[in-house]
Amino acid sequence: MLTDGNGTPLSAHTTSANRHDVTQLLPLVDAVPAVRGNPGRPRRRPEALLADRGYDAEPHRHDLRRRRIRPVIARRRTENGSGPGVHRYVVEQTVALLHQFKRLRIRYEKRVDIHNAFLRLGRVMICWRRLEGPFC
Repeated sequence: MLTDGNGTPLSAHTTSANRHDVTQLLPLVDAVPAVRGNPGRPRRRPEALLADRGYDAEPHRHDLRRRRIRPVIARRRTENGSGPGVHRYVVEQTVALLHQFKRLRIRYEKRVDIHNAFLRLGRVMICWRRLEGPFC
């Protein structure tokens, strides 16, 4: 799952249990939808990408820079400068919010398209709950 700095889910992929997360980094970045904001063309990519040491590989840094995204990936075998869980907590909080939905906590569906539909519905519910305005 890829989130913004507030924990709003931007994109998510379902893979088999034995796939490594690193293989899904670039597909997740490419799956970020256009985000409206200031007048002009909508943003299709983040300015920076924060990741933990598991994503520390020079090919990933190179691919992110080629997409004009600044990689902020912790280097292996270095001290933790941000303290335990300061930035990573945002993603973990969003995953915990998704696990409030029983169908996403334990996968009961055999078909991946049905599970992806529930995953998308859960992401929509999280975004809807974070909305501010006359609807809340």
